[in-house]
Amino acid sequence: MTKIGIIREGKIPIDRRVPITPEQAKHISNSFGVEVKVQSSDIRCFPDQDYQEAGIEVVESIDDCDIILGVKEVPIDKLISGKTHFFFSHTIKKQDYNQNLIRSIIDKKIRLVDWETLTNGNGNRVIAFGRWAGIVGAYNGIWTFGKRYNLFHIRRAHECFDLEDLKTEFPKVKLPAIKIAITGGGRVAKGAIEVLDGIGIRFVNPHDFLTEKFSEPTYTVLNSRDYNKQLQGGEFSRTEFHEHPENFEGDFLKFAKVTDLLIASAFWNPKAPVLFQREDILKHNFHIRVIADITCDIEGSIPSTKKPSTIDDPIYDYNPEDNKVEEALTDEANITVMAVDNLPCELPRDASESFGSQLIENVLPQLLNGDEKSIIKNATITDDGALTERYKYLQDYVDGK
Repeated sequence: MTKIGIIREGKIPIDRRVPITPEQAKHISNSFGVEVKVQSSDIRCFPDQDYQEAGIEVVESIDDCDIILGVKEVPIDKLISGKTHFFFSHTIKKQDYNQNLIRSIIDKKIRLVDWETLTNGNGNRVIAFGRWAGIVGAYNGIWTFGKRYNLFHIRRAHECFDLEDLKTEFPKVKLPAIKIAITGGGRVAKGAIEVLDGIGIRFVNPHDFLTEKFSEPTYTVLNSRDYNKQLQGGEFSRTEFHEHPENFEGDFLKFAKVTDLLIASAFWNPKAPVLFQREDILKHNFHIRVIADITCDIEGSIPSTKKPSTIDDPIYDYNPEDNKVEEALTDEANITVMAVDNLPCELPRDASESFGSQLIENVLPQLLNGDEKSIIKNATITDDGALTERYKYLQDYVDGK
């Protein structure tokens, strides 16, 4: 019988999420004919006792399990040689800080399947925390705006038990007639939209957002075509933009002139235009003063995102004149930045429930029943001491070149 182990999260700062909730673990055991074990942990949002009450064995060691499920990167000394590990490895973009991790995974002959690379035939991810990043990120953006202008006081997301508890804070939000721009159209943006709709903020189209004045708070959703244009002129092509972003230039500044709060939710390709430059912020008509950067690309498309922030210390100020980070809420000329890089951790119970549902529906049937759609194969980065063919482009990264 195949044994699946849920590993104790070991990355610092701690992550309280789980890939499978207690009830889901029970369902998997009963429906897929596998044995599920849970490594004891005192930090999970679902305590050991919840798993035990669901009939799942809680153990100190999961070395005898065939498949190891986790959320964040596994510390090198906790990797189990020769096993199949699932986690977010943050290696596919050749991230410097995980170079030793990928080397150790290869040395230990681990089969690494990265949650981020699990996609269907259309290239769309089949499992993700994106919606929850959007929900918490937008909520944090509203919290930050209220904090900066002393408009209202609401609990932080991580102080709420779950999403339903978070929603009880929505009626406390009292905003003036500000304009909020969301970039992106995927899971993250849709999560952000849920929050703004829940608060009762009015949606307007990008044209009206630019040209009209309103007596109530409003928001718009900007897709790539709204703030990028071809260098040679002509009609915008989404396909061309994705395949050749270098053929485009940014056109976001028209929105920066009327936006009060920016919620950045769009994936950014480093070859694509940035939203704006530091010099743009210094212009008298640059209006944005609060940015919730859910994407958290450090010094990427948004120059004020100089570093990630944390759940415990979620905001900082960016001084555009000196191009440096300062203490939050210290100068009206600064931009206040919310760039927490692990947003779903603030609602860990809901995020885990959602993730586990996607795992049961989209991943486990392939993993345990032959992988006829090659979803697991295409997401396998390493196997038996080497990079797989699909990920050979990482070889210079592994070699330290």
